[in-house]
This record gives sequence, C-alpha cells and structure tokens, in this order.
Amino acid sequence: MSTAGPDMRRFVVGDDDADIRLDRWFRRHLPEVSFNLVSRWARTGALRLDGAKADPGDRIVAGQTITVPPAEATPPAGPAEAPRRPLSAAEIEYAQSLVIHRDKSAIVLNKPPGLATQGGTGTTTHVDGLLDALCFGFPQRPKLVHRLDKDTSGVLLLARTARAAAFFSKAFAGRTARKAYWALTVGRPEPNAGEIDAALAKQPGSGGEKMHVDPATGAKATTRYRVLDHAADRAAWVEFQPLTGRTHQIRVHAAAIGTPIVGDAKYGGRDAFLTGGISRKMHLHARRLVIDHPDGGVLDLAADLPPHIADSFAMLGFDRVRGDVPLDEVRFRDTPEGQARAEAAAAKSRRKAHRGERRSRGRGDG
Repeated sequence: MSTAGPDMRRFVVGDDDADIRLDRWFRRHLPEVSFNLVSRWARTGALRLDGAKADPGDRIVAGQTITVPPAEATPPAGPAEAPRRPLSAAEIEYAQSLVIHRDKSAIVLNKPPGLATQGGTGTTTHVDGLLDALCFGFPQRPKLVHRLDKDTSGVLLLARTARAAAFFSKAFAGRTARKAYWALTVGRPEPNAGEIDAALAKQPGSGGEKMHVDPATGAKATTRYRVLDHAADRAAWVEFQPLTGRTHQIRVHAAAIGTPIVGDAKYGGRDAFLTGGISRKMHLHARRLVIDHPDGGVLDLAADLPPHIADSFAMLGFDRVRGDVPLDEVRFRDTPEGQARAEAAAAKSRRKAHRGERRSRGRGDG
C-alpha cells in the first residue's frame, strides 16, 4: 500500500485529543475504521504521524499530523446511521430550558421525569435526540457521560468535548464522583442511617429489564442512606448515595430493606403507593452531583425537585432545609481504582518479600 500521494487523508490532532493513544483517536474520529485495519496500515507503513511510521499504541500530541490511506481503501461500513431529524423551535426551547449550568467543558440539565435519556423501542423523545439544541456555538453536540432512568428526575451531566467526556467518564467509572438522590419511601428505614450492601443481578425471565438481589452470582452493589425527615412511620424522605453504579440500584435496595420508593411499582408492587393525594409517579430525584472538573476545581450542582415530589413533601410537612447537609466524603482507597492500586501494591510487596527470602536461603546461615 502506497504511503504517499494526493489521495492520502491528513488530520491535525486537536487539543482535546492530546496524549491519547492513536487507536483511540480512530475510535473517536474514524469509528468506521476497524482496529485490524489500523494495525495493517501500521505494518505496511501506510499509517504516518508527522511523516514517520506510527503504531496504534503511540501517544499523540496536539498539532501532530496523522496521515491515513484514502477513504476508498477502507472496507465498506455497515448501514449508514439515519440522519437526525431537525428539531423544531419548540423542541430547541424545551431542551435549553432544562439547562442549569453551562461552561466550556460541561452542560448540566435538570432532567424531568418521563423523559428518557436515550431512545429505545417506542421511545421517540429523549435527551439524546435533543442534543443538537445544546451546542451553544460549539461545532459538535455534547455527549452523554451517564444516564438516569426515564422516570427518575434530576441532575444529568453532559460533556462538551471529547476530552471532557473522557475525564468525566473516568470519574464515574472510578466512583470518585459523588451523587445524592432524594426519595420518598413507603415506610421509614431503620436505622435512620446505614449502608445497604446487597449484590445485584438481572432477574431471570425479565428479559434483562429487572434486577434482583443475588448474593451468589450478583455484582457488588453498595448504597449509603440517611433519613432526612419522616411522617411517623408512614413515609420518609431519604437521601441515597450509591457507591456503585448498578442498574436500578437505589430502587432495588430501597425495596430490599422493606421501604420501596413511592411510585415504583416495578420493585414495590402495590405496596409502593400512598393514599391521601400523594402522586403515583416515581418519587426518585437525582438531587446533587459533585465531580472534579477537567479544567480544575470541582463541579457541584443541585437540581430543584419536580412539581409532584415538591407537592408530596409539602403535603407531608417536610422541611426542605433539612436536605442541606454535606455529602459523605468518598475516600480514594474505597473506590475500585483505589482498591486495585492497593491490591497491586500488596502483591508487589509479597513478591519482593518472597525474593528476599530466596536470597537469604541462597546465602545460607554462615
């Protein structure tokens, strides 16, 4: 394969892609090009970085020029993605009305209940489909870096650049981001504060649509909670802080301790509803997110309650001031990344000690 010629494509590495691997750059910008093809280009010298031969694992620097063969040389991609439908003026206004924070790296929405984060069967209106309304002068749409269930309201973070998306995704994966959810539960959890540690797995026969507690084969799932206020033993305003990120984690854990979230028929059944004019909608709200910002500092955002939860709190006489409490600190050693590093360090110490023992035996006692 020729490494020169007018048909070769050239791309300049942007600031957002600095210090990433070359193969990751392809996943971001030329996803139709497979890793195997990139590797073949590297072996034949067709892949160039500032004119020099390059490997998929090379780190790239802003300003460098990536040279690749012409598009005709790539294998035909699968079916082309259908073009996105232009948004109406009403849809643009609606999407922008959800924004509660915006800077050069992040956009934060207060997602209303009933609006799905992404599309699916029978779902035509969703956050992903409204992202074209949230460019605000940027050439690209913001990216989803986490999600909320359709009927859960509250803080939803979007990344405005590839660099910010990678940064935020790492924070969520490493569990260094702190999230606080407010919920109205049927009944009052006992004790008033604690930690629910119950492994979760997909429930057989549910088509993957429902989770259940499964100590034998489930994935580790931990949720901290504290009761902020209560109406005798009838209902409670509970703050939940998920320390892991399993599907429907808070909902399953709340039901598992006998206090299902109001409106959550999937996990609470008929017991998930209150009488006396309390709405039958889901009462789970992503109240607050605290996460490191890619440009330095910390992003700390809170989202106002949707009307049906605010009305329920008012009917039950809950004082909203009680919710203004500091979030629990997340210690690095308690995160998956921190635990992995600790295990690696311990293994290294064991190997070092073992080598020392062998040397001592080799020298003998004299």
